[in-house]
Amino acid sequence: MRASVIRPVFGAAFVALLIGLPRPASTHNPDRLWQIVDGQCRVAHDRTGQPTPCTVYDADRGYAVLKDIEGRGQYLLIPTARTSGIEAEPLLAAHTPNYFALAWAQRARVGEAYGVMLPDDDLALAINSAQGRTQNQLHIHLDCIRPEIKTALFFMRRAIGRAWTPLPTPLAGHAYRAIRMDGTSFDNVWPFRVLAASLPDAAHDMGRHTLVVVPENFPEGRGFVVLDDVVDPLHHDFASGEELQDHDCRIIPMDLRVRTR
Repeated sequence: MRASVIRPVFGAAFVALLIGLPRPASTHNPDRLWQIVDGQCRVAHDRTGQPTPCTVYDADRGYAVLKDIEGRGQYLLIPTARTSGIEAEPLLAAHTPNYFALAWAQRARVGEAYGVMLPDDDLALAINSAQGRTQNQLHIHLDCIRPEIKTALFFMRRAIGRAWTPLPTPLAGHAYRAIRMDGTSFDNVWPFRVLAASLPDAAHDMGRHTLVVVPENFPEGRGFVVLDDVVDPLHHDFASGEELQDHDCRIIPMDLRVRTR
């Protein structure tokens, strides 16, 4: 869920500039997601065993899955514990679930919504920055990748190594950096920790970043590309990695591997 305003990051002058900016109507209740998950899905699950309106409510593993109102196949992975967003300190703790792994385990739902089986590399996971979101409950977007983004990453994949590297070409007009993770599962892929380890002051800097995880077929084998962008107010960049997803899933008719269920 992308926001159309940003929070100040460059001191008093910038604070003064932003005070007069109106917030969009869609952000009038930044706690709406939490109210749905905890006030509706949890209550319904406890009373009836059905987590309506959520698709999944797993109290033991600490997550819920909710169909987003935008897009036919977009789903959100949401913690069942109050967790503000990418900046939340518990995300780096050893006991915290790997929410990206839990979201990835739900990936078949995107294709099911369209009546097809989607190859993994037609999908993407994304979490927006604190400045680029409208809700103050952590949620990971699961949906199709934009076809042009998939193509761009394919041609840049040889430039993506096992250390953070700026991409040679912008994505959606923004300067992302990338790192490669090998394998087909998230067993050794903890995106929040990977990002935090690269920041000089993760406790204060995480909230200004966005993360996107995309499967990729590298020449040496399959893996994931982890993408990061950082808020840049001067260039109107709110670090909303969701921008790399396509909530209309235009890739379906373009990919000859897609099969009808």
